[in-house]
Parts: sequence; structure tokens; C-alpha cells
Amino acid sequence: MAGFQLGCAIGLTLSPILMSQGGIFGPFVIFGLSGFLWVLVWFSAISSTPYQSSQISRCELKYIMGKKQKSFPTENNTKARVIPPFRRLLSKMPTWSLIIANAMHSWGFFVILSWMPIYFNSIFHVDLKRAAWFSAVPWSLMAFMGFLGGMWSDMLIRSGMSVTLTRKIMQSIGFVGPGIALIGLTTAKSPSIASAWLTLGVALKAFSHSGFLVNLQEIAPQYSGVLHGISNTAGTLAAIVGTIGAGFFVELVGSFRGFLLLTSLLYFLSALFYIIFSTGERVNFD
Repeated sequence: MAGFQLGCAIGLTLSPILMSQGGIFGPFVIFGLSGFLWVLVWFSAISSTPYQSSQISRCELKYIMGKKQKSFPTENNTKARVIPPFRRLLSKMPTWSLIIANAMHSWGFFVILSWMPIYFNSIFHVDLKRAAWFSAVPWSLMAFMGFLGGMWSDMLIRSGMSVTLTRKIMQSIGFVGPGIALIGLTTAKSPSIASAWLTLGVALKAFSHSGFLVNLQEIAPQYSGVLHGISNTAGTLAAIVGTIGAGFFVELVGSFRGFLLLTSLLYFLSALFYIIFSTGERVNFD
């Protein structure tokens, strides 16, 4: 996930420069061409199995195959399930805990990503180039904190803590932390203090990667792809509503701070929902 956040940081930093040199379409053209170059690298690097990879070392191959988990046992019938049991998946509260968590994670992520440069520009009168720098730093730190959170969660599980408690701790940090930071952001009197609060909130948000994001595979390894699709659909819709809604909210109420406080409240409520209904144990959807 670090690449995701580093991409945000690079994009926020380069976009004002590209716009000043190539106009409003500059970032779209450069990032679009970069996508074509990335595809070439992707096709040359991927393989169906570790054995077929041209870049893997013998030591790494041995490690992967030695740690490979047994596949989830399938039903003892000859018919393979073509359509996933959507009704049963949606009848379990752990599924809804993942849906709510993904929705809130995306809401906060894309609201901050889209609106923070404008927030710094309108509230603290920072020019857009400098505002982009203020907004890019938190994403760089988030990339590092995501790795730290993942390492810490693995250590907790290895030390004997239950997977359920570990996921709830990680997700609580990933939601309560940003919620508190957004409240602090609304009280900031200078761009430096505001940037510090924003950096803290975005950095702690990375702990969600060791919460709901890996929890998908734990509660239903045989349906993890479907669950990811369902929860990510909710996340995408929440991102659209949050990003557009922020604009309408600010236009109607005339305050960025009000929307940040609303987002903070949603973080707290989502954390509570996840704590109550999530589990790290396998759920029987069959």
C-alpha cells in the first residue's frame, strides 16, 4: 500500500508544476502517459506462480513455498459455485463492519486528498504550489506508517494476541486517530500547525491497512475477492459522495471546518461499529 500513498504525494507535488508549464491538462497527459509505461513494466514482471517468475531468488522461492497456507477446503460436491452467496454474505455483521470501514476509509482519504490544497489556500491564503507541498508531506509519512503498522500487527499476533483483538486495535488507531486530528486541524491558527495535525491524522490512518483491509481474507478466504469487491464499491460510492458533498457543504454553510468536524464524527462512529461487529475468526458463509 505504500505505493498508493507515495503516488498521492508525488501527484500533489508535481500537479501544480505541470499545470504552470503545460496548462490545466498537463497533469492528465503526463500521468496518463506514465500509466502506459507502467503497464509495460507490469507485463514484464508478473507471473502466474512463484516458480515461473524470472526475478525470484531460490531463497525467496523456498521461503514462499514453505510458508504457503493450505487452500480453504471446498464443498464435497462436483458443482463449482458460479454465483457467490451474496444474501448470506450480507446477512453477517462482520461483512457490514468491513463495508462501513471501507466506506469511511475512502471518504476520509479522498476528501483529504482532494480538498486539503484548497483548504490551505482558502483558510490560510497559501498559494496552490505551497499548499500542494503542505498536503503531500502527510502521504509520504503514511507510506512509512503503513509498514510500521503492518509489522506491529504481525508482532502482536505472533506474541499470542488474538487476530480479532489485533484487528480492532489497528482499526481503532486508523479511525480514532484521524478523527482527533481533524478536530485539531479545525483549531489550527497557522499553516504549520494545520499541516502538523493533518500529517498526524493521515499517518495514523495507515493503521487501517492492518485492520479491515486484511480482515477480508481472514473471515472468508474463499470469498475474499467478492467481499473486497462489495466493500470497495461502498468505498468508491462514499468517496464520490464525500468529495462532491464537501463542495456543496462548504457552499451552503460557508465553512470547511464544519465538514471536517462531520468527517471526524463519522470516523468515531465507524470505529465503534467495527469494534462491536468485526471478528478475526473465519465466518461460516456456507
